[in-house]
Amino acid sequence: MSHPELLDLAWVILSTFLVLLMQAGFLCLETGLIRAKNSINVAIKNIGDLCLTSLLFWAIGFGFMFGASDIGLLGLDGFLFDGSFGEGAVDPELAAFFFFQLAFCGTSVTIVSGAVAERMSFRGYVVVAALLGGLVYPLFGHWAWGGIPGANEGGWLERLGFVDFAGSTVVHSIGGWVALAALILIGPRLGRFGRSGRTIEGHNLAFSVLGVFFLWIGWFGFNGGSTLELNALVPVILTNTLLAGAAGGVFGLGYSWWRDERPNALAGMSSVLAGLVAITANCHLVSFDEAILIGAIGGLIAIEGDKLLVRLQIDDAVSAVPVHLFAGVWGTLAVALFGVPAGEMLSSFGIQTLGVAAAAAVGLGISFPVLWIASRAFPLRVSHKAERQGLNIVEHGASSALQDLLDAMEGQRRTGDFRRNVPVEPFTEAGVIAAHYNRVVQRFNFEVNERERIAHELREAKERAEINAQAKTQFVANVSHELRTPLNAIIGFSDIISRELFGPVQNEQYQDYIRDIHSSGKHLLAIINDILDFSKLEADKMKLSESEVDVRDVVLSAMVMVRGRASEDGIALEVGAMTDLPALWADARALRQILLNLLSNAIKFTPEGGKVTVDAEIEVDGRMALIVADTGLGMAREDIPRALEPFAQITENAASYSPEGTGLGLPLTNAFARLHGGTLVISSTPGKGTTVVVRFPAQRVLWPQSGADRSGAPVAEAG
Repeated sequence: MSHPELLDLAWVILSTFLVLLMQAGFLCLETGLIRAKNSINVAIKNIGDLCLTSLLFWAIGFGFMFGASDIGLLGLDGFLFDGSFGEGAVDPELAAFFFFQLAFCGTSVTIVSGAVAERMSFRGYVVVAALLGGLVYPLFGHWAWGGIPGANEGGWLERLGFVDFAGSTVVHSIGGWVALAALILIGPRLGRFGRSGRTIEGHNLAFSVLGVFFLWIGWFGFNGGSTLELNALVPVILTNTLLAGAAGGVFGLGYSWWRDERPNALAGMSSVLAGLVAITANCHLVSFDEAILIGAIGGLIAIEGDKLLVRLQIDDAVSAVPVHLFAGVWGTLAVALFGVPAGEMLSSFGIQTLGVAAAAAVGLGISFPVLWIASRAFPLRVSHKAERQGLNIVEHGASSALQDLLDAMEGQRRTGDFRRNVPVEPFTEAGVIAAHYNRVVQRFNFEVNERERIAHELREAKERAEINAQAKTQFVANVSHELRTPLNAIIGFSDIISRELFGPVQNEQYQDYIRDIHSSGKHLLAIINDILDFSKLEADKMKLSESEVDVRDVVLSAMVMVRGRASEDGIALEVGAMTDLPALWADARALRQILLNLLSNAIKFTPEGGKVTVDAEIEVDGRMALIVADTGLGMAREDIPRALEPFAQITENAASYSPEGTGLGLPLTNAFARLHGGTLVISSTPGKGTTVVVRFPAQRVLWPQSGADRSGAPVAEAG
């Protein structure tokens, strides 16, 4: 071989090295754009598809693509390639050509890896890689590039004049069509779309940017090496490649900045790659300014293409379809727009369009039905559980420091046991997170222990308080019972003496004393009865003896019992109409006690000349209300809650509030109301009086079964 021939051979081999470097670029790009739990899976797919397609391309792919054929449909020789098409000694130039084309085949296949990342099973991906590398890519490659330079005629598209210099369609669009078919079949990742759908962020965008640089460098071999010799076109091709990628990045990043009000990292990476894909078909035909225009349009197409996929709910994890398929179509059509004389543009555009359509027919038309049939035999997609756990572990049993940390944290969440620290992997980001998490857990355990200690102390204090309260209640009840016996005797004897049942008491002064003794004894007995009732309520031993009660009768009987005291104090008593009042399912004694307590309080705090009114009515919601109102001293608003506290006396202003009594009247009344499921409401104005309303539930109101229900309250049955 001459020196120029050796130089050409070296250029092809060097270009192949650069093309193979693109595999590292794809690996970095794809692993950075997906979540860490799937990164190992994507990396293994990248190295696995290169190994598999290398053997398939050697065994059958190179023969299908570049073997001789009569009508340009499929190569029929060159299988198990021996470096010479069966002619004996290895041809160095042919071996270098095979080496170069094998790298192209690997590039086309690995495009699919990123698109289907995070949910396609490794077995399913092997099927896709074998189909693309062994059949789809060589078949269309034969149509567009089938002729080995200087050896045989090209495929039918090449004979028509179809131009795809370095593979915008042959490599990139074909890979994109197969990726699209796989995406449609396996569906989107969990959580990507739907009501709660969101963008799934990659775990290392900086790593992805590094991948873009590797791809960009590799593209110089991709486009520059397609000359198959080191000639005058190479500098132009390399410059066009650089300018197109740069233009795609500038316009794509600028467009996303304008649209989203910030430069989007993924848009920037995708637009650079789309510019490179777009220039691949025409880099040997266009000028520098045309290369910039083609690259810029390619970048914009990739960004808008990604939006189109989102609207269609097609989940491309790394935007492979917009970058390689959509931009590849544009670059192929751009050959007719920029790379041929004006007079040939229309015919060239038709041929280029035919080539694009043929690529769709092969890429989508073969891969979709084949993959659909394969999906009937075994699932192409992993289970939802596996997808949530991550394909690193599920598919390969491989983990990472971050995944180990997540597993340990998940175990703590599932068991609720936070006593042990999670393992810390030194000198890693996950280790730093684990160390901080352990400090958080330690603080959490300290707080939990403190709260448990405080809760234990509170339980013990509560138990002691309950014991003391029970002892107090029992003591009060016992004392009250002990006091009632002599009090009843005093009241009885004083009553006998005051009525002179056994003869006259001569001195009038004795009569006054006896009446005072009798009155004080009755008052003391009433206080003791209140204390007994309250002790029963506190001990939860008060039981209602419920029956059908005529509320009007109870109101009138209570009025009779307090009329004497009201008359002595010069206070007028008034009763409302209470017409057509239904019966109430209640405890008659408790109801009477409620009225007596309220009336007694009203009389007690109403000065001479005042008025106390009592009424009962059915409210619009069906509840029965007992209303006791007076024109007495009234209370300040802030004193009302205290008036409902047991044994409380409102003594801030001794001139206004009388301390007479135990302070149990209103608390008992409130307790009786609650026992009936009712409420007690107090409204009061100092100097104007007080109104107390006790409301009983509508379910306790007993309407006559045959009568009209004027209030809308439900009819309750006794029992």
